[in-house]
Order: sequence, then structure tokens, then C-alpha cells
Amino acid sequence: MATEELDLRLISEPPTEIACDALVVSAGRPKGSQQARLSSAAQLVDSRLDGLLQESCIRGEVKGNSGEITTFYVPGRLAARQVIVLGLGDLERDGPRTLRRACATLARQLQEKGAKRVALALDVTSLQPEPGSPQSLTLLAALQAQVEGFLFGLYRFSRYRSHNPREYETAGRELLLQVGMAQTAYDRSTLAAAVQKGRIMAEATNFARDLVNEPPNVLTPGELARRARHLAETWDLACTVLERPQMEELGMGGLLAVSRGSSELPYLAIVRYRGAPEQAGGLALVGKGITFDSGGLSLKSADGMTAMKGDMAGAAAVLGAMQAIARLKPALNVTALVPTTENMPDGHSYRPGDILRIMNGKTIEIVNTDAEGRLILADAMSYASREGLSPIIDVATLTGGIVIALGHVYTGLFSNDPRLSAELIAAGEAVGEKLWLLPLDEEYEEQIKSEVADIKQTGGRPASSITAAKVLEHFAGSASWAHLDIAGTSFVDSPKPYQEKGATGVAVRTLAEFAMRHAATHG
Repeated sequence: MATEELDLRLISEPPTEIACDALVVSAGRPKGSQQARLSSAAQLVDSRLDGLLQESCIRGEVKGNSGEITTFYVPGRLAARQVIVLGLGDLERDGPRTLRRACATLARQLQEKGAKRVALALDVTSLQPEPGSPQSLTLLAALQAQVEGFLFGLYRFSRYRSHNPREYETAGRELLLQVGMAQTAYDRSTLAAAVQKGRIMAEATNFARDLVNEPPNVLTPGELARRARHLAETWDLACTVLERPQMEELGMGGLLAVSRGSSELPYLAIVRYRGAPEQAGGLALVGKGITFDSGGLSLKSADGMTAMKGDMAGAAAVLGAMQAIARLKPALNVTALVPTTENMPDGHSYRPGDILRIMNGKTIEIVNTDAEGRLILADAMSYASREGLSPIIDVATLTGGIVIALGHVYTGLFSNDPRLSAELIAAGEAVGEKLWLLPLDEEYEEQIKSEVADIKQTGGRPASSITAAKVLEHFAGSASWAHLDIAGTSFVDSPKPYQEKGATGVAVRTLAEFAMRHAATHG
């Protein structure tokens, strides 16, 4: 079942009276505590179970650690068939992220258990520090995180497996979020908006995950452009797709050169959201769309190609963000630009030593054909700059160097505008995606100086992620610009309790949250 089919509702009945297959309450483990602490809702349920849950905490059977799941079968004692105590650990450290991951872990474990009607009565604010403290988690943020986490946990990419239809039986055909209305100052419409925002963010992220997980024989450049068109048709956006003749007329030497070795044609998909039609310009989101990267003539090793279907994760992120933006409707104009091609070797391939002219007129000396992403982004950014779009945010699986620098925890952030970088970091923190600002000092420009062109394509191994960003900086024009290098965060190589192996959909929620905040502060 697609998560879009999930019946997601707010309810206000006491948790003891909710008829469901699984009633989920929470327990925390505050820093320094010797045992788990039940939430207020869990204590209410426990009063009907003669102290069963508290006794399990005292015995250490329920520890309250983040992601811990303990099931109690209580036939006839409650309206629910079973009670699940979900551990949330120390919510003071990173409440929304902890809650999101715990709910994803819960959904994954319920996936094949046949629980069709699931009620979350987590009441996490009762496990929080005093309201107003820097670590406190608001009810609205908690509701959004619960929905996001649960829908992330339900995600499976199994369309190409010949399995029994019940093998991936989806938990939670009905997901009920219990809120005691007498205990909150928020009205029902405000609470419902938080739930809906969580759903929108999660479904947009899962849309991006689907794109990245598709095999490269299915998600060709033409197919990616077609899906951009379909996205636009579905969510009432405008879409234009440029093909080779238009690229030649515009002088897009980078995108055209990278595409020459492939039998697949290149495309530049341009998707537009008009939230402030009376205003000129607007935000530009640029996503790298290399649907398969062999390295070109600078051929990768066989092992180095195994995950290269995911070299279009930047494109997936900006398209996913556009889906969320179209549904959240910020008062802001947003344009997504997705340059897409394969990078393949044949007799027509571009070569080390070539000099390419990008759309803005600058020339690049080619050093390594496996550094192709910056070339197609350069043309797309030049297009955005020519249209007067600002800020420009590009997203790309650009360098292996960012994995060496930051591993798989932080996305690398580079920017020519301190205010923009601060806004992006704040948006990432709000949705649980970590960004780390790296330098772009002028001294790094020395590494990409060329004797025969305006710049060299690469600056060598030292500070490779920084010099790649320095190349991109040449094509931002006068715009405020930021670059997100997601090479380390777009994909996980092995399953985790809260996520299956494969695409993460990173940056979708950060970009959508940024757009919402940018509209509110710059509108």
C-alpha cells in the first residue's frame, strides 16, 4: 500500500478508550536516570493494567532507550488489542530527530505484524524539559515528527521483486494520533496542519527516494524529464523541458559535452511554482541529474560504479522539494532546474584536455571526465543566473571528498552568503537534516587556475570538495548561492532499524522548510 492511501487522523479520545490493533505509548530515559520514565498517557494506560508497565520499568524490561519496542498483549483489559511501549531515550538531546527515528523503527517492525489500525498516544511533551527551555519539543513539532517517522518507516522499494503480495503487508492502514484537547492550547485546525505538513514532507521525501532507487535502465535521462513533467501536471506546476537543439542555441557546452558519450539524449527540465506571481525572480533549486555515471573516459572501477544509479540524487531532492512546496504553498516563486544525462565512454566522449565553454561564456579545461557533475550544474546555474533568480541552491552528489571529510552524517554546505548558509542550517535543524558549513576562501582559487582556460575543472585531491564548490561559484553570477554536497548522505549501504538500505531522500525537507521560512521572512 502506498503511504498516500493511509487514513491519517487526529483523535481526542482517552488512550484507554481507543479501539485499535496496536496502542502505542511512550517511555523516556532522561540523562542520568536509572530506569525508564513513562509518559502521562502511558501512566493513564498503566492504571488500567494494574501497574504492569511501571513494574516492567522497575524490572528493567522496559528501559526507555530510543527505538526500543516492548509489546504487551492485553485482551479484554483495554479497547486496544495490544499495548506497545516505544522508547524515546533522552528527548532533551535532539527531540524531533529521536522521535522521528523511533516512529520509523516502530513502523518497520509493525510492517508485517498485521496491525492495520495503529494509534499513537505518545504524549512526548510530558517527557520534556520545562516548556520554553531550549530543548523543549512543542506539540506541533512532535506531531509532525511522528507522522514523518512513521511514513519513512513504511517506505519499501520492492516493485521489481516477485514476492507474495502479503510479504510486505503494510502496517497502519489507519494511523490515529491521539491528542488530549483539554491539555493543549492549540486548536484542532492548527494541530491538523502540523499533521498534514508531516505527511507532505514525508511523501515528498519518499517520492525522491523512489527516483534514486530506480534502476538506471528504467530511470534514463528521458524518463527523469518525463517524471518532472508528470510531477508538474499532478501538482499544478509549470514545466518546460529543453532538448539538445535549445541547449546548442543557448551554448550549454558542459551539459552537451558530458552527454556525448551516451546513446541517451540530454535534457534540462525546468519546473516552476508561482506563489508570488506579482514578484520577479525567486528561489532557484538546481539538482544534478546524472542517471548513471561510469566516469566517462576516466573510467571508474567496477566497484565504483555499483551505486552510480544514485548520481541523480540531487535532481531527486529538488523535484521532491517542488512536490512539497506545491502542496505547502509558500508565498514565493520557486524554479527547479534539473540538467540530466548519462556520463558514458565511447568515441564521441569528451576528453581530458578538452576546453568547454559554459552558457555564461566562461571556459573550463577538462582534467578528469569523472568530474562531470559540476559541468552540467554550471550550465543550469548560468541559466538561473540569466533569469535573475536568487538565491540559487544547488544539490549534488558531487565529490567523494565530502565523504572523507564528513562521513555519512553531515551534508557539506558551501555558500557565498553567510545569511543564506545560516538560514539553510536552521532549516536543516528544524527537519532533522545536518549541514556543515565549509570554507570557500580565495586561496582555494589557486588550485583551479588554468593556463589555457578561465578555470580548471578540478583542483586535485587536496580539499577536493572545496575546489569543486569553487568551480560552481563561477556560475552563480551576482546571485546569493549555496551548494549542498550530498554524496555522503544520499544513500545508506546497509539497513538500519529505522530505514531500509538505499536512498534517504536527503535535502527534500531542508529545501522545502527553507522555502517556507524564506517566504515568511522575505515576502
